[in-house]
Amino acid sequence: MIAVVGIGVDGWDGLSPAARDEVEAAQVLMGNTRQLEMVPGDFERIAWPSPMLPALPGLFEANRHRRVCVLASGDPMFHGIGSTLIRLLGRERVRIVPHPSSVSLACARLGWAVDDVDVVSMVARPVELLHPVLAPGRRVLVLGSTPLAVKDLLVERGYGASVVTVLERLGGPGERIHEDLSYVDPLHVLAIECVGAAVLSRVPGLPDDVYEHDGQLTKREVRAVTLAQLAPAPGQLLWDVGAGAGSIAIEWARVHPACRAFGIEHHAERAERIGRNARALGVPGVHVVVGKAPEALKDLERPSAVFIGGGLTVPGVVEACWEALLPGGRLVVNAVTMESEAVIARWHPELGGDLTRIAINRGSPVGGFTGWRPHMPVTTWAVTKDVG
Repeated sequence: MIAVVGIGVDGWDGLSPAARDEVEAAQVLMGNTRQLEMVPGDFERIAWPSPMLPALPGLFEANRHRRVCVLASGDPMFHGIGSTLIRLLGRERVRIVPHPSSVSLACARLGWAVDDVDVVSMVARPVELLHPVLAPGRRVLVLGSTPLAVKDLLVERGYGASVVTVLERLGGPGERIHEDLSYVDPLHVLAIECVGAAVLSRVPGLPDDVYEHDGQLTKREVRAVTLAQLAPAPGQLLWDVGAGAGSIAIEWARVHPACRAFGIEHHAERAERIGRNARALGVPGVHVVVGKAPEALKDLERPSAVFIGGGLTVPGVVEACWEALLPGGRLVVNAVTMESEAVIARWHPELGGDLTRIAINRGSPVGGFTGWRPHMPVTTWAVTKDVG
């Protein structure tokens, strides 16, 4: 049994009796150097090596016959080592003794309801993760941030008037709360009260002009219908085949932080553009695969959903996507040419599914008046793979 004890900036004095009992019963203490120095007593102390994750199996194997206590920051199950150790060792081998998290402490100081705050962790992650949570009047807590980079992003998005508060060394004797971003203690939480007007909704169908593109872009109305048919769910993976500007992969990923997406695009310039769009719209984790389907699909993780927006007429693409699709997964195909519609006509009788024709007309100036200008109609084929 491995004990994982949460410890705050207040160190040993802030531990509960139960947490102290776990520490005192240990033969080996593991944690970062700062945490190990907080605890008195005669223990073997092992500081985490760098990189840490690859070393963990060997560390615990070497100490498998000894009582080990791992020290963690705050709540070990909130962006902490606790969940990592449970994945590695199994739930039955890990006992968690939590401490108040930095989020709980920050909300207590600010008078914010914990259940009404968006939390973004930027520990070894890009600042662009802030984009999806920015909305007028929202409150956001940022962990592991670079405050000046956060401020620059707020200004860029039109939220420069937001109130940004720094909460340093929460719960410890050096606790400090201020709004000076020029120097910030490494142990801090950033609190943002959003003031601005720009909104980029998580609902699929973002305006076309938020994307950088060369014309290869699924229009917003068609995009909204396509995403509804793909039915994003937390934890599921999408393949966006022939991704173009990456709009389907990006809006899939924006639905929920646990939605994952691969954008497969064989044009190198477009592939780079997908990465820029993903960062600008707050989902830098969208993985861009540079290559041509079906060859580029061979070694990818199997998806829960596949969208084919380009390359439909290439031999083997539909077969490769359908074979890789997990049971219960959704395949959605959009066609705008007679040749791509012919591919749908070939496969629909065999696999079934729903066919939809989408015709969009947008109002635009006609002299001094307004008239309707049609876009090319889009044929959509959506089919779900049997579970059995």
